[in-house]
Amino acid sequence: MADRREDDAIRTDRPTATTATAAVADGLPTVREILTLEAVAQGVPEVLSGDGALDARVRWVHVSDSAGVARLLVGGELLLSTGSGWPTDPAELAAFIAGLVEAGLSGLVLELGVHYRYVPAVVEHAAREHGLALVALHREVKFVTLTEAVHSRIISEQTAALRARDEVRERFTALSLRGSPADFIVHQLAQTLGSAVVLENLAHEVVASEVPPAAEQELFTRWEARSRLAHRRHEELGLAQGGGAGVAAAPAGGSAAHDEWLIVPVEARGVRWGHLIALPGPPHPAGRTSVLEQGAIALALGRLADGTADEWVRIGRQRLVDGLLAGRFAGLAGAMARLEAAGLPVAGARLRGLVVAGAAVVDGAADAAARALGGRAIDAAAPASAFPGAGARIVLLSLPVASAELSDAAVRGFASTLVGGDAASVDRLVVSMGAAADGLDGLLGSVQEAIDLGRGPRAREARGLVIRRAEDRPLMRLVTSLRDDHRLLRHSERMLAPLIEYDLARGGDLLTVLGAMLAHPGNRTAAAAASHLSRSVFYQRLALIGDLLGVDLDDGEALTALHLALLVRRSAVR
Repeated sequence: MADRREDDAIRTDRPTATTATAAVADGLPTVREILTLEAVAQGVPEVLSGDGALDARVRWVHVSDSAGVARLLVGGELLLSTGSGWPTDPAELAAFIAGLVEAGLSGLVLELGVHYRYVPAVVEHAAREHGLALVALHREVKFVTLTEAVHSRIISEQTAALRARDEVRERFTALSLRGSPADFIVHQLAQTLGSAVVLENLAHEVVASEVPPAAEQELFTRWEARSRLAHRRHEELGLAQGGGAGVAAAPAGGSAAHDEWLIVPVEARGVRWGHLIALPGPPHPAGRTSVLEQGAIALALGRLADGTADEWVRIGRQRLVDGLLAGRFAGLAGAMARLEAAGLPVAGARLRGLVVAGAAVVDGAADAAARALGGRAIDAAAPASAFPGAGARIVLLSLPVASAELSDAAVRGFASTLVGGDAASVDRLVVSMGAAADGLDGLLGSVQEAIDLGRGPRAREARGLVIRRAEDRPLMRLVTSLRDDHRLLRHSERMLAPLIEYDLARGGDLLTVLGAMLAHPGNRTAAAAASHLSRSVFYQRLALIGDLLGVDLDDGEALTALHLALLVRRSAVR
C-alpha cells in the first residue's frame, strides 16, 4: 500500500540540495586522483595525512596564504599554500587547521622551501586529528599550472557527467513513455549501474530485483531486517531531507564502505510507493545517485499511470513464480531467500502449491485469503502451455504448521475470498491442491502436482466448487515425482505414439477420448459424455484406438499401462 504524505500532497518532490550536491560530487575528482596529475607530480608530493581523507571530492582549487582564508571557503576546495601568512603560535596554528576543516576543506597542499622547510608538527597532528588530507610539495611548482590542470580535470569530468546525465535521462524518460514494467526498469538500472538493484515496497518486501543468482542467498536472507536497519541508519545520518525525498548511502550490515547501499524513494505528488536500492558498484559518469533517481522517476510515473492497480505486485510475483517453475535459480537456498524477501515464509512453515481455474481471481485476493488462515500467499498466472486460454492462477501458499491441514470448508472459504465472495464464481472454480510440503524443493513438487491435477477437465456432471487433492491421486503423485525419468518418458512415447501421430496428422481427438475412458472406468456412457460424443461415435473411437495400439481396452493391465503413459504425457507438457 502506498504511503500518502499529507504535507506534500500536491507537489511532485524534487531532489533536495543535499541530493543535488551528492549528484554533482559523483563526477568530481578526489584528492587521491589529483595527486596523480603530472603538474602535481613535478612538486614531489608527500602524503602526511591521508587514508580515507584522500577520497574526498574536490570541487575547486583555492590559492591563499592568508590566515583568514577559512571564511572564504564554501566547502570542497583544495587549498594550495606556502604558509607564509599562517599564525606562528602553535595553538593558533592548530585552531587555523580546525577552522579549515570546519569550512569543509577537502585537502591542504603545502609547498615547502619558501616559508617552511618542513611541515610543522602541530599542523600534521591537527590534520590527522581532524581527518584532513595533508600533502607536502618538496619542490617549487607554479600554482597557476597546477590550478589549471586540476580545473581542466574538473571541468572535463563535469562536462562528461552532464552528457551522461542527459543520456540517462533520455533513456529512462523513453521507458516511462513506453510504459515499461517495473521489472524491466530495474533491469535497465542494474545494467546501467553495473551492480545489483532491488525495488521494495513500503513493507520492505522485494517487488523486483536484478541480482546475480550466486548472490541471492546472501543478499535476500533476512532481507526485511537488513533493509529496515539500512533505512534506520539512513535517517540517523540525517541525509533524508525535504520530507525524506533525498538519497543516501546507508550501511547494510557492516561498517566497511563496500557494505553501503544507495537508497532512493519512489514517490510523486506526495505519495510514496517504495524504495530503489542499489548495491555497491563501479562509478558512473552521470553519478550513481542521478541514475538511480531517474529510475525512481520512471517508476513513479508508471505508478501514476497505473492508478489504483498494483502492477508492481503483479509483475514482480509473476516473474518470481515463472523463474521458480522454469528452474531459473542457482540454488535452493538463494531461491528460498528470494521468496521470503517477497513476503512468503518458507522456513518453519507448511507449504502448498495450488492451481485455481474456472473463474477470475481478484487482484491481491490470494494473499488476503491466506492471511485469513494465518499465512501468506503469492499468486501468478499459470503457464499458458499447461492451461491455454483458461486464465488459471498458480498460488504458492504458506501456512503455520498448526493450521496446515485444509478442510473442504477452509478451502471453500479460501476460494470465496479469491473471487471476491461471488457465489456463482465460487461454483465455477476448480481448486487443485498439491500435497503439503516442507522447504522449497517440496513446494516446487507440490506446485507441479497441482498443475498436473489442474490439467484434467472439469466433469460435466460436477456441480459447485470442485476440490482436487494430490493425496487422493497416488498414481499421479508418483508420476509427478518421476516426471523427468527417461524410462517413464520412453514408456509414454512407446505406448501413445500411434495415437499422437494420428491426432497430429488428422486433427483427431483420440488422446482426449482415451483420457475420458480412463477417467470413467466401467462407465462408457459417462466417458462418452465427457468426450462430447454420442455413444456410437465414442465406441468407434475406442475401436480405432484399440486397433492403432494393438491392445485390448478391456484388459486391466493394458488400461493401467495406458493410464500411466497418459499421466506421464500430461505431466511432461511444460
